Amino acid sequence: MTDFSRRLRHGHAYAFLMASAALVTLAPIAHAQDSAAPAAVVDANDGDGGDEIVVIGSGQTRSVSTLVPQNLDLLPPGTSVQKALNFLPGVMAQSIDALGVNEQSLSLQVRGFNTTHLGYTLDGMPLGDGAYNNYNGLTISRALISENLGRADLATGIAGLAIPSTSNLGGALTYVSRDPSKDAALAVSQTVGSENSVRTFVRLDTGEHGGFSAYVSGQYVEQDLFVNQPAYNKSTGKQLNAKVQYKADGIRITAFADLSRTNQADDAYLSKDMLNRLGWDWGGYAPNWQAYVGVAACTVTTTPYKCAAAPAPQKNADVTFTNGQILRNDNLFYLAGEFELAKNLSVRTQVYHHNDKGAGNNFITGLSNQGTTTTADDVPVQIRDTRYTIDRTGVLASVNWKVAFNEFQAGLWIEDNTSSAARYIWTNVTGPFSLAQYLVGQPNTSQWVQETRWKTHQFYVQDTVRLFDDALSIDFGFKSTYSKSDARAIRGIAVAAPPASSQFASGTLVAKDNFLPEVGVHWQVAPGHELFASYAENMAMFQGGFKLGPQSVSQAVWDAQGKYLKPETSKSVEGGYRYVSGPLQVALSGYYVKFDNRLLQYNPCPTNQQQNPGCGNSFHNAGSVTSKGAELGVLWKPTPWLSWYNSASFNKSTYDENLNWCTTTCVVKLTAGKQQVDTPKTMLASVLTVKQGGLSASLQGKYTGRRYYTYTNDQSFGGYTTFDLGISYDYGSFAYVKDLKLALNVTNLTNKRYASNFDSSVFAPDDATGTVLVFHSSAPRQAFVTLSAGF
Repeated sequence: MTDFSRRLRHGHAYAFLMASAALVTLAPIAHAQDSAAPAAVVDANDGDGGDEIVVIGSGQTRSVSTLVPQNLDLLPPGTSVQKALNFLPGVMAQSIDALGVNEQSLSLQVRGFNTTHLGYTLDGMPLGDGAYNNYNGLTISRALISENLGRADLATGIAGLAIPSTSNLGGALTYVSRDPSKDAALAVSQTVGSENSVRTFVRLDTGEHGGFSAYVSGQYVEQDLFVNQPAYNKSTGKQLNAKVQYKADGIRITAFADLSRTNQADDAYLSKDMLNRLGWDWGGYAPNWQAYVGVAACTVTTTPYKCAAAPAPQKNADVTFTNGQILRNDNLFYLAGEFELAKNLSVRTQVYHHNDKGAGNNFITGLSNQGTTTTADDVPVQIRDTRYTIDRTGVLASVNWKVAFNEFQAGLWIEDNTSSAARYIWTNVTGPFSLAQYLVGQPNTSQWVQETRWKTHQFYVQDTVRLFDDALSIDFGFKSTYSKSDARAIRGIAVAAPPASSQFASGTLVAKDNFLPEVGVHWQVAPGHELFASYAENMAMFQGGFKLGPQSVSQAVWDAQGKYLKPETSKSVEGGYRYVSGPLQVALSGYYVKFDNRLLQYNPCPTNQQQNPGCGNSFHNAGSVTSKGAELGVLWKPTPWLSWYNSASFNKSTYDENLNWCTTTCVVKLTAGKQQVDTPKTMLASVLTVKQGGLSASLQGKYTGRRYYTYTNDQSFGGYTTFDLGISYDYGSFAYVKDLKLALNVTNLTNKRYASNFDSSVFAPDDATGTVLVFHSSAPRQAFVTLSAGF
C-alpha cells in the first residue's frame, strides 16, 4: 500500500485535500452524478419546492419521483426521510417508531426489492446497502438531519448508471442536502410528545460572504419504548451536521461533516403464537430482575437461584429482561468540487471517509460464575455483546461534455473498506444495569470474530442524444462493476478464543461484470404529454455482515459451497406515460423484472440462534423471481390552497421454481408461482393538504396489502390502513422573531395495530405452528407538539 493510500484510508485531512486536487486532473474520465437525478424540478440549494409535496420526474427516461421538504411537515420533526417516502407508488417503508429511526425495524420495499437490494447516496456519496447489521454504510437518519434535506429522488425501478452502488438490483434513493443559506439565520425548534419524547433542533447559517457560506446544525432526541417494559427503555440520539461551500464563476467546492451518536432501546421480534398469547406490546421484565432470574434458573440449574417458571400464558422462552440496546457511532465526511472547464465541459470530484463503531448488547440465559471456584455467586444470566466496525474511504470522479446534440458522461468510483463483526459473551454478571453503553474491559469468551476487507471499483459511460428541440431524448451506456470481499476469521479480544464449532469462515468472494447495459427513451409527444421507456441490467455484490452474508458460515460449509455461489442479478424493463400541465401531474408506469440467482439462507435452528454458524447456516442460489406491476401517481392542485396526491400500485412478484430446502435432509417445497415474501400485491395512498393564511393541515392515508412471511405462502398478515395527521399555524414575524410556528403531528391516527417490519433473515418455507419470530409490532397512536422559530 502506498503512503497516499494509507493516509487516504485513515481519513486524514491532508489526504482529502490532495485527493481532491489530484482528481481535477481526471477530467477525461469524470462527471455524472447529475445524470442519476431528475430534471431540475426542485432547487436543492434553498430546499424550497413551492407548495408541492412531490414532483414527478418530467423529462426522465425512467420512473422517478422527487420528494421535497414540505412533505416532512406531515410527520413529526426528525422523522427519517426514508419513512416519509411511504406514500409514493410502489413503496413500502416500515418502522416501529413514529420517527422511523429505529435501526433494527427500519425497512424499505420497492417493486419487490427489499432494503438491501436498493441503492442509496447522499450528495453523490454512497451510503451502502441499508442493512441493519451495517458493514458498508449507514442509514440516512444517521447521515443527515431531516431539516437539512434539500430533496430526495426515488427511481423506483432503474437507478441510472451514475449511482455509486453495488446493491441496486432495483431502484435507488439519491438524497441531496440543503446548501447553506445566502442570508445569516438561526433556526430552532423544540418537540415534546408521546412516550416521553423530546427533540431539540438548532441550525445556524453564516450567510454568504465573498462566495463562502456555511451552516452548522445539531439535534438531540430521546424517546421511551411503547411496549410493556417500564425500565431501561430509553432511546437517545445526538447528531451534528455542518456544511461549508465556496462558489465562484465555474467553481463550487463543498465540504460536509456528519457526527452521529445513536443509542436505542430495542423491541422484541414476535411470532404469531406470541401475538395470540401476549398481545402487541410484549416487552422485557425490567426492572423486575428477580422474576427474570427465576425464569432463567429453569434453564441454568447450577446456580443458587430457584426455578420460577413464567406464568401462563407466558412461556419461559418468551422471557427477557430487556430486548437489548443498539449503539452506533458514525463519523462521515466528504469534500467535493465542481468545475466548469469550458462552456460545455464540466468535472465533478469527491472524496469521502466514513467510520462506524457499533454494538448490540443483550441479557441472555447462561452461567455467569464470576471467574471464581465457588458457586455461591453464580447467576443464570450472561451478556451477549455484538460489535461492528466500518472504516471506508472512497473517491468519485465524473465528467460531463456536451457536443452538438450529444451529452457524454463518464464516471469512476473506487472504495476501500474494512469491516468487522464479533460476538462476545460476558460471564461476570452480578445484577442488572443499563446496557446503553459500550462495554469496557475484556470479554470472557467469544463465539466468532471476523474481519472483511472490501475493494470496490465501478466505471460507467453514457451518451444522451437530444433531438427535435429536445422533444426526443435517448440515453444509452453501460457500467462495469468489481467487488471483492476477503473475510478472515480472527481471534478477537476475549480471554478465550472462538471455538471452531462457532467461528466464522475465512474466504474470498468476487462479484464482477464488465458490461451492465442501460438504455432509455423519452418522447414529449405534445406539450405536457410524455412517454418513456428503459431497460437495465444490474448485479449485486455479495452481502457482508454477520447475519445476511454468505461468509457468515462455518469453515466446513464455506469450503463445500463457497466456490459455487453466484452474485444476484436483475434485468428490468419499464415504460410509462406522464402528464404535467398546470394544476395536474400524472405518472403511469408498468414494469417487468427478472431477479436471478436469488441468494437464500438455510438454517435449521431456532430463529434466536440465527447468528451462530454452529447451527448449520448455509447459503444457496435458489432460482429466480419474476415481478410484474403497474403504478399510478396523481397530484392535483385545483386552487393555491389545496393539493391532493394519490398513488396506487400493483405488484405480482412470484418465485419461478420450487424450493429444494436442505437442512439435515432435503425437502422440495412447493413455492413456484407463490407471491414473494414481504411483498404486498396492492398498495394505495392519499395525501390531502390545505394551506390558508398561516394555517396548514395535511392528512395522509396508506393501505398496505397482505404480506407473506413464508415461501409457500401458508402464513401471512392481512392488509391494513393507517392515517397520519399534521396541523400547524405560522404566526409570521415580529420583533426579532420570524416564522414562529406551532405544529401538532399525530401518527397512526386511528390507533391501528399491525405487523410492522419483517426480519428477512428468518423467512422460512412454512410456519404451521406460527412460532417463527419474524415481525415487530407497530407503534400505537402517538402525538407530538413542536414550537419552532427563526431569527
